[in-house]
Amino acid sequence: MTCETTLQNNLDIFSVYVTDGSIANMALERLCENKIIKRQFGQVRVIVGQSDYDTFRYINHGVVDLALIKRNVVDAFGADQIYGLTLIASHPNYSAFFISQREKPLLEKEYLLGKRIGLLDYPSSRSGHIVPKTILQNLGLTENNVDIVYFNSHKDLRRALLAGEVDIISSYWAQDDEQILSKNYATPLLQDVSGMQWFLKMQTQNTDLLCAMQSVVKDIANSHSRPYYKTLVLVNGCSDDE
Repeated sequence: MTCETTLQNNLDIFSVYVTDGSIANMALERLCENKIIKRQFGQVRVIVGQSDYDTFRYINHGVVDLALIKRNVVDAFGADQIYGLTLIASHPNYSAFFISQREKPLLEKEYLLGKRIGLLDYPSSRSGHIVPKTILQNLGLTENNVDIVYFNSHKDLRRALLAGEVDIISSYWAQDDEQILSKNYATPLLQDVSGMQWFLKMQTQNTDLLCAMQSVVKDIANSHSRPYYKTLVLVNGCSDDE
């Protein structure tokens, strides 16, 4: 998704990478109206990643200026050292759970054998892929004796569970889950899973841009409908009143 700024003769593009469509729309709207962006760039481009390949493409090759990703992605590619990707804001860590609809899942091989388990088709997701895959492997379970069904988002996981398409899903526990699911039927897999973080390319000391982007991501957090995204801590830059 793109928009032109008032500096249409400026060929510099401000590129953003996120994996959530709602955040992409909110980011585009705010960035296109931001006075610092208008002053420094001719175009804003927002990319919505759909897979690990997309993340590799855009983060490893250093082609984005602002990204909402996890710290392990930056560390894996050395993007902080190579491209100057600097942490500017963090959403909180969270826990991973096996969630069922009618009973509390057991972390036992005999219990999980034959169960239909919903995971994310996104290998870098901790709560939806890495953590549950590790748990299953430690129990001696594979896709040969457990029916693993892959979905594109945490929202799709919940829809499939409520529709009876799977017996268990692996995900985080959100505050609004209490309206549709029971916390009594959520079994913790891992505490303190790394949360989503905003990184800004800072190859120069562009403090105006840093302050502007912290203001933008804070506004996105305050306006987002999901409680998880509403909690945001700004780091490495401006104070709340700048």
